Amino acid sequence: MTHLTEIERFRFAERLLGQRDALGALYMLEPLLTEHGDDPGVRLLAARAYYHSAQLAKAREALLALVDGDPADHYARFLLGRTLERTSRPADALPHLRMAAAMAAEPDYTESVARVERKLGG
Repeated sequence: MTHLTEIERFRFAERLLGQRDALGALYMLEPLLTEHGDDPGVRLLAARAYYHSAQLAKAREALLALVDGDPADHYARFLLGRTLERTSRPADALPHLRMAAAMAAEPDYTESVARVERKLGG
């Protein structure tokens, strides 16, 4: 069996996530999370995999740490907002989604803001 380097493992996890295999991506990330769990790239990829595998508490935890470490990371903030929305916390999600939409002109961001505002009746 061939041993993958850390970079190969990370890239393979990215590919698996792109193929909608979030659990496979998490499996590949396990050693990286152990050794480099504070690395923002590793943490964001893991958060995405947690989100897509419906492990929303773990996604929230990773994303809160990412946003705390880099408040200007619009994607981490957006994904945190979506995670909070999926856990039936739209009022908590809305400020993060609004901030992400203000930081980057991404259609997904503005659509998410509008959707959550409708949920909240405003």
